[in-house]
Amino acid sequence: MASDLATKAKEAFIDDHFELAVDFYSQAILIDPKNPELFSDRAQANIKLENFTEAVADANKAIELEPSNPKAYFRKGTACFRLEEYQTAKAAFEAGSTLAPEDTRFTDWIKKCDKCIAEEFGELPTRSSDATPTNVVDSSLTTKDAKQVKNISSEVTPTPSKPKYRHEFYQKPDEVVVTIFAKGIPSNNVSVNYGEQILSVTIDVPGEDPYIFQPRLFGKIVPTKCRYDVLSTKVEIRLAKAESIHWTSLEFVNNSLIVQRSNVSTSAQRPSYPSSRPTKDWDKLEAQVKKEEKDEKLDGDAALNKFFRDIYKDADDDTRRAMRKSFVESSGTVLSTNWKEVGSKVVEGTPPDGMEMRKWEY
Repeated sequence: MASDLATKAKEAFIDDHFELAVDFYSQAILIDPKNPELFSDRAQANIKLENFTEAVADANKAIELEPSNPKAYFRKGTACFRLEEYQTAKAAFEAGSTLAPEDTRFTDWIKKCDKCIAEEFGELPTRSSDATPTNVVDSSLTTKDAKQVKNISSEVTPTPSKPKYRHEFYQKPDEVVVTIFAKGIPSNNVSVNYGEQILSVTIDVPGEDPYIFQPRLFGKIVPTKCRYDVLSTKVEIRLAKAESIHWTSLEFVNNSLIVQRSNVSTSAQRPSYPSSRPTKDWDKLEAQVKKEEKDEKLDGDAALNKFFRDIYKDADDDTRRAMRKSFVESSGTVLSTNWKEVGSKVVEGTPPDGMEMRKWEY
């Protein structure tokens, strides 16, 4: 029963066996996937394990199932704060505070978010000492307990499996498009949430294990400008970039190289390579070839073709249409530049003297 597994999970959590707690909560969720408390409590266990993106996804699911659950908002805010997504964290704490105004923890965390947001925008020189650091070690965890957690985690850690759906991404200067190739999924089975630097996607089809994709993104996004579409063969998610930078990957990686958008001048110099041979002025050679082509003296059909090309090149749109229409319809025997004359009728062919027109049969 799900309730029995939830009880075991709470006992494991109290004993600081957080990975075991997550495992029990996961088993309970498989039995009772519509229970918001299970997701909210698993979020708290993931926070203890510093699995912050997983914690945000669990909190989002709990909020989706029960929007009036202040505990889920508090855990979402805590996880987002640890991910340094202070705007999203503040929004979660504010939503929770309206549901539980008597809980002063929300007010305290909102103040912490305000300080970090101010620091992020350069209003404070250093982070306040009362801001919660990103990595927190529970001082109550003894050496013996730590060994127990390590041993238990080695027993319950699942073997990584191949993702249920394949995904890929491409980017533009102002957005990143993520495609998840999930065929024939109803839109009401797809849930997508956005943070400042988090994407959380859940595809929950009855009778199947839920697919959860929750990367911490390479760069920050603007959640209010993001959107997604559920199509017949895929889920397409459009993430609005907060900055016009090139993402070298979809997911955040430490020491990632960030390439700022640059405007490349069209008059940039040609690339040069080291060589022992004398350097050639390619621009000068190109100009010389063009001059020779222009001054080239032609005769016969070549001169006539060049004459017609020059007319076409310098002509207006009506003249060009007239030339194309007359040449095609007359099978190459008529070339008119008068659109008013040929635009409203079919141009009949005019063969040279001593020859006759024949139509090809296919």
